[in-house]
Amino acid sequence: MLVTLMDGRALTASELAAVGGISAQTASSHLSKLLDEALLSVEKQGRNRYFRLANADVASLLEQMMGVAERNNVKHPRTGPSAPALRRARVCYDHLAGELGVAVYDSFMQRGWLQNSAAQIALSSAGREGLEQLGISLDDVGKSRRPMCKSCLDWSVRRHHLAGVLGQLVLQHCFKSKWAKRLPDSRVVQFSTRGEKAFLNAFVH
Repeated sequence: MLVTLMDGRALTASELAAVGGISAQTASSHLSKLLDEALLSVEKQGRNRYFRLANADVASLLEQMMGVAERNNVKHPRTGPSAPALRRARVCYDHLAGELGVAVYDSFMQRGWLQNSAAQIALSSAGREGLEQLGISLDDVGKSRRPMCKSCLDWSVRRHHLAGVLGQLVLQHCFKSKWAKRLPDSRVVQFSTRGEKAFLNAFVH
């Protein structure tokens, strides 16, 4: 149920029960515990209650836990034919994950757009200038309470991808530029041939 919510959507208890293959009563019990631990938030609209991840930190934690499970060969259900697409590019809460997400992180590090500082990463002046040249405005970034840059361990590639406000802006830029779209009811981010080429030219090469 938690992994399903990692694309930022809000779902009802019955929808999450169907995803988990459990009864509505069992799902409600689990959701109540997750709410108590502040891992989820809930919004009531009419007769329905919609559940979503509490914040990006919870999504980051889930990605790291899946990475640990992969490294330790923990048995888990197969994701089916869509797995290669999920490994290539997917939504992790509100930022890009998968092979293309890791490629962005690596490229930004190599270009000096990101800098390591006291076990954290920060956007350099060169990075700010480069992003603005690509059409990504950072004018309102300072108003957010979230960190500008954050590394998130990618469970499929087992290396870091870019999270935080900057990771969100990169993904939004891909959608606004019509390079990619998110598949319905899926975490998969599907790039067109032209879009992936433009994405790589902008953020990776």
